[in-house]
Parts: sequence; C-alpha cells; structure tokens
Amino acid sequence: MKAWHFFWHSDSAWSWIVNIMVAFVLIKYMIYPLLGLIMGTGFPIVAVVSESMEHGLHNGVICGQQVVGFKDSEDNFWKICGGWYENKGITQTQFRDFPFNKGFYKGDIIIVWGTKPKNLEMGDVLIFQGHKPQPLIHRIIDKEQLNGKYYFYTKGDHNSDILPNSIESKIPEEKLLGEGVLRVPYLGWVKILFVEAVRPLGINIVK
Repeated sequence: MKAWHFFWHSDSAWSWIVNIMVAFVLIKYMIYPLLGLIMGTGFPIVAVVSESMEHGLHNGVICGQQVVGFKDSEDNFWKICGGWYENKGITQTQFRDFPFNKGFYKGDIIIVWGTKPKNLEMGDVLIFQGHKPQPLIHRIIDKEQLNGKYYFYTKGDHNSDILPNSIESKIPEEKLLGEGVLRVPYLGWVKILFVEAVRPLGINIVK
C-alpha cells in the first residue's frame, strides 16, 4: 500500500524519478515493440536528428548555397534547389505531389510504416539503415530492379547532392526499414535533448 501511494500520489522528487523510469521501461519494452508489430517495422517511430530534410536555411545555407534574405516558401526552395531535381527529370509539379513536399525538421517525429520494396515510388520518404547505428531518413529520387532485387537512390531535400561515399547512392532492399507516413512536430526534441545531455557518457547523435 505504501509503494502504491508513493508511486501514484507522492509529489516527491524520488516519486517523479520512479514514474519516469517506469514510463521509459513500458514504452521501450512494451509499447514500442507492439507498435512495431502493428506497423510492420522495427522502427515504427523515429526522431529526426538532422537538418537534411529541411526547406529553410541552416547556418545561412540551403542545398549547398549560401543565401541572404531567403524566405521559407515552396517557390523559393525550388529556385535554389530545383535545378538538381530537374536534371534528374523531376519537375516542380511532380515534387509538389510528393509526400512531405515541404520537408520536415530536426526535432520532428516521423511515423514509419513497413512496406514492400515494390510498393515504394520516387518521392516517398525512405527510412533505411546506413553505415551507422541510427537510420537515415531521406527522399527516394530513383529506383531500379536488378536480378529481381530492388535498389534505391535517395537525397535529403536540404542537401546539395546525394551524400558522397554513402550507402544512399545504391540502397539494397534488405536495408529498408520502412516508409515515412506521418509527421509529428517537435516531440523528437525529447530524445535529442536527452541524448545531448548524456553525450559525455559516450552516446552520440548521428546526423
């Protein structure tokens, strides 16, 4: 009875700490795996930890270009970044019909749906395993099938090009973790701030 009162009714600092720890265990070992089973992927929810899909300036730069007086809008994004896509045969009209056509931001959460490689199309947002522990979240700009196996090419909307010397220049289907289907703003900052706080203990954020 004392333990029950301590857990549910006490306002002490220790009670709050215990509540947070219990919530963490429930989310990590019960809720998250259950969501993964429902969504068909081991990563049903991912936090965006880099600026690579943003459509605004980061340190005064967008798509590799230093820009002064940039206002965040669809047309302004296309004026700076659209040439790269047009060279790949992707028009602004096509891009407008892509999922997350206005990008998303560091600190957002993306809900992920497990899907078959054959169902993924150009413009979809792909979550895939790169060469580092945390997955990458970029947009499909091409897809091919070789010997019955699918390969994907992706690019971050904010980036000037496909990342050099990276897996995203030819992603095999076994590296796919799912497709981004829904954006929840800001909630990912909980994870980001926590990881930043414990970084000296050896936990790193991969961008």
